[in-house]
Amino acid sequence: MYRLRMRLSLVRSCVLLAAFLAVGGCVSGPTMTPPDVPAKLRPPSGEVLFLEARASGVQIYECALKPGQPPTYEWTFRGPEAALVDLYGRSLGKHYAGPTWESNDGSSVVGEVKASDTTSGANAIPWLLLTRKATAGSGTFTATTSIQRVRTVGGIAPAEACSASNAAQLSRVPYTATYYFYRAAR
Repeated sequence: MYRLRMRLSLVRSCVLLAAFLAVGGCVSGPTMTPPDVPAKLRPPSGEVLFLEARASGVQIYECALKPGQPPTYEWTFRGPEAALVDLYGRSLGKHYAGPTWESNDGSSVVGEVKASDTTSGANAIPWLLLTRKATAGSGTFTATTSIQRVRTVGGIAPAEACSASNAAQLSRVPYTATYYFYRAAR
């Protein structure tokens, strides 16, 4: 009787372990694949994708004097404000002027535009490749070397007039984008 209980216990443990491993494989999440982009927007060889983040927020513009051409005015880009979420919709952090991406763990990366492409069309901000300018903290964004902004929707400068009558006016234009973060291959 004792041996029978031990065998049943062992079988039950094996079945539970197999079920756990099977379910674990299913819930591990979707595989991240780098986006299909023009060659100039691809990160350098030797870098690997480690994070995909979806952004939803605004691109902020200000009606200001056009540099070197007074009294001409234009909408001038000031920066983004966006929430970042992972593929499951869980909060990752925020994106703001710099451009800066800051994780909930306090780490951040500041990027610098390396290449731009209007694949997005006239009704959306361009797709970009950015390189790391600086990082801070220890966490999610610390190892970032390159960032891609793709799948943009909206965010272009306002269509309304910009003149002396509305100088210094801010306009917050809704946008969405997907950001891909790369680091050096290990």
